Amino acid sequence: MRISAWTIAGSIALAGWVISPVQAQIPGLPDVNLPTPNPLKQQSEDTADSGCVRLDGRCLFEIAAPKSELPQRIQEIEQRLQDISQTYFKNESAELEFRKELDQPSSLPEIYVSLLDEQDNRFKEVRLMSVTNQDADLTGVPIETRADEIIEQLEQQLPQAKQERQPAVLTDRVGVAVGTGVAMIVASLLIYRWERRLKRSKQLLEPSGSNAEPISTQLTQNQQRNVKEVLHRLLQLTQGVIWVGGSLLILSLFPYTRPLQILILASFRIPVRVGIVGLGTYVIIRLSYALTDRFSSAIVRNHLLTPESAQRSQLRVSTVSGVTKNIITLSFSAIGLLVALAAIGIDIGPLLAGAGIIGLGLSLASQNLIKDAINGFFILLEDQYAVGDVIAVGDVGGFVEMINLRITQLRDAEGRLITVPNGEVRIVGNLSSNWSRADLNIPVTYQADVDKALDLVRQVAHEMLMTQMWRERILDQPDILGVDNFGDRGFIIRVWIKTQPLKQWEVAREFRRRLKAAFDEAGILLSVPQQALWFNNTLPTQSLSNGHSNGHGHQDVQAEYAEME
Repeated sequence: MRISAWTIAGSIALAGWVISPVQAQIPGLPDVNLPTPNPLKQQSEDTADSGCVRLDGRCLFEIAAPKSELPQRIQEIEQRLQDISQTYFKNESAELEFRKELDQPSSLPEIYVSLLDEQDNRFKEVRLMSVTNQDADLTGVPIETRADEIIEQLEQQLPQAKQERQPAVLTDRVGVAVGTGVAMIVASLLIYRWERRLKRSKQLLEPSGSNAEPISTQLTQNQQRNVKEVLHRLLQLTQGVIWVGGSLLILSLFPYTRPLQILILASFRIPVRVGIVGLGTYVIIRLSYALTDRFSSAIVRNHLLTPESAQRSQLRVSTVSGVTKNIITLSFSAIGLLVALAAIGIDIGPLLAGAGIIGLGLSLASQNLIKDAINGFFILLEDQYAVGDVIAVGDVGGFVEMINLRITQLRDAEGRLITVPNGEVRIVGNLSSNWSRADLNIPVTYQADVDKALDLVRQVAHEMLMTQMWRERILDQPDILGVDNFGDRGFIIRVWIKTQPLKQWEVAREFRRRLKAAFDEAGILLSVPQQALWFNNTLPTQSLSNGHSNGHGHQDVQAEYAEME
């Protein structure tokens, strides 16, 4: 768990390091600040909004204006700044001077930019912008102070932009770009090797398809597999962050490519946000799976005492663990969807209110679903049955393959998957709760010796109990109940054998096989379907053949038939 926490923290830090410093855009594009949308942008067109004036994709200073006028104002200022900066960048001896002047009609300070060339004695002055009260409100200072702040930022940023275009600086940054590319390749190879080792170790934890391993071992393997799955996805994310982030970093090194970086960020702003929310949701769900398995494994190890209670509790823990994971998946998926909508700027308040109303309507219209969920909760709480049990519900029955709060799925003897709504489970017969019983009815012909047959049944039961293989499946001494009934075929000897859950059919089949062999050796016959015919020997043969009275007062032959079931 420590490794996954460090990996998550590193990935988040790396993503923040790559994305958060980039607050620039190419001139003319709408603002692409990557934090959550400004609430001011969701208000009316006359509400003041703010944006950056940029050069080479770098934010120089912020201005404010009514929302409908802001893009045009930014574009005009950037165009004037672009015109004078191009001349300034090309002429090495040129210098810039900034001054402010109070405009008489509006009483607003205006900023002018003067381009001086001492060698050619040329002079060029451009009115850059007017500083408004809304601009001053951005920093909460007087309007004159705000004008001085803008001039100070221009005096710092424009010479720096000119310096970036010098050959020596460009050469140094080419070296940085090459070093960054090499570091990206090395880091990617290291992560790829780590990912391959993680994949091999994850394959070793894959379920083999058999349930022979103890439930505690299965839960521990599930926990490790979920943690490794989280690591695997985070390593894939790290690979993407390395290549995308490194490429954006290289583009940001040069003033000529920085607008392309901003264009990429502007194009992938929403997909990046949704992807981060989706990955975070997936990681939280997988880590919740691991915590659920760890908690369940601790319960199995610390609270299971007798073999009977251990096996039953293992089935129950496995079932409750599966249902808990389903609830976790549904809950965090819904939360992740709402967070994703909020991340892209959609107001989720009305959605939540609407969802509440819709939920109330659905609850009234879908009472059967609520009934199923409540009944499913009590099935799990009262341990009526669990995954792995064999149950009978009404006219159907079978092996419980899946159970959640709404339905139970059974697999019957013919392989059919039967789905039963939990609300329909009123009377349930559990054939494997804690222990099972093989109920044997042995038909023996009436001609056999009863005591000898009973002795053979006891002998076979004792020999079977003494066998190691069957002693593990039989929990107690078999009960020879004796002659339970007289039937058409013969008398019935009834035997009860207490077994491990779901072992009653296996034990019964072996007991019948051994008992048949013992009866054959002792000459005792099992009763079979038969037909008996009795004749009156006093009747002449002719009467027997004609089937009526011979005239001497004798009755026709009487035949009685007894057909076995």
